[in-house]
Amino acid sequence: MSTAEVAKPFHLTGNFAPVFEENTCTDLKVTGSIPSALRGRFFRNGSNPQSGYSDHWFLGNGMIHGIELADGKANWYRNRYVQTPLYQNPDEERSGRLDWSLANTHVISHAGHILALEEGSLPFEVSRDLETVGRYDFDGKLQSNMTAHPRVCPKTGELLFFGYGAVPPYLTYHRVSADGQLVQSEEITVKGPTMMHDWNITENYVIWMDLPMVFDLEVAMKGGIPIRWSDDYGARLGVMPRNGTDKDVTWYEIEDCYVFHPMNAYEDGNKIVIDTSRFKKLAFSPADGKGTPAVLHRWVIDTEKGTVSEQPIDDRPADFPRVPDALIGQKHRYGYMAGFGNSNAEMGKWIYKYDLQTGSETTADLGDLRAGEPVFAADPNGTSEDDGWIMSFVFDPERDASDLIILDASNFSNEPVARVHLPVRVPYGFHGSWIPDE
Repeated sequence: MSTAEVAKPFHLTGNFAPVFEENTCTDLKVTGSIPSALRGRFFRNGSNPQSGYSDHWFLGNGMIHGIELADGKANWYRNRYVQTPLYQNPDEERSGRLDWSLANTHVISHAGHILALEEGSLPFEVSRDLETVGRYDFDGKLQSNMTAHPRVCPKTGELLFFGYGAVPPYLTYHRVSADGQLVQSEEITVKGPTMMHDWNITENYVIWMDLPMVFDLEVAMKGGIPIRWSDDYGARLGVMPRNGTDKDVTWYEIEDCYVFHPMNAYEDGNKIVIDTSRFKKLAFSPADGKGTPAVLHRWVIDTEKGTVSEQPIDDRPADFPRVPDALIGQKHRYGYMAGFGNSNAEMGKWIYKYDLQTGSETTADLGDLRAGEPVFAADPNGTSEDDGWIMSFVFDPERDASDLIILDASNFSNEPVARVHLPVRVPYGFHGSWIPDE
């Protein structure tokens, strides 16, 4: 790495660095065999500053990378910027308008719409070919920002999400019917302006995470993202019926921590079990001091006794946890995470498969490859929870290019069943989805 590269912030170097060309690639080389049951598209979003510079990894323009699979073939790879007003007018200030989204964090599908998400703004709709359709506000009913981590209930088909802000209302809950109609919006009372990146749902509840990463205008005056760790704010979980209101929330105090990404939550009698990737302390900026890595952790809320127990599950740094979409809010046995070493060079060196029933774990060691979030694609003919495949873009430093790997989730090992070789590099990014053909 050159001296100039070292002088840059990490998110602008190596495979974090942005790419600038929008490509459509066909005739993709494949090692192994793509399962014929995989028919659909794997889309993953990420931060890709169009100018080549951003103050923080979270602040680049959204670029979605996608691959279409069908009949045992990889039909195409595409990458496209999300054409937001902020992308189209890069020299103008982002002045709090909801349509000035970066659209850079996640991409999901619900009720026939594919949405690019970023928690400070409204979503943007994209097509199956990754062309931007435009801002999406649920027929004008959504008047606040939308989290990048909504949940689609596998039982009801509802889309559940929230929006948070630095000024009141600090938190607003939204519920969308299976056919895409926004049917409920509720303000929820929290102690102050916190960064609530993600949350949890079960079959009957939503669970808020009111945690001590708070907005600070003094930090904003000094530049950078105006968020800091607070030793005084405290941490708590709020349990609310899915069709409830603010008065129905029950709060439970927990140990101070921060969570970007839970794995899943479910009900077990009068208890709610939440598996999550937990920072004991998050150092979001140098002013926060030294932080700790995220590791797999469990909370168990006893709604009858009004208590929460906490239990570490693993001590190895890992994040981007996922379960099969069909088990969101339901009891899961297996969960998948990207494993991290002690430096950016070891980001995504492993993918972990956890068996939460037996307490065992299986590691796929990717060698020189570096993976992102492990996304589960269910086998439509499967009968067991882990009948399906894990997908992730990986960076191959030897080629300075990227691949899509497909791992057999039920026979987890180091070797992918298929590896789709791309002629271009896919920078490290955030979240994505397998969107099967219906």
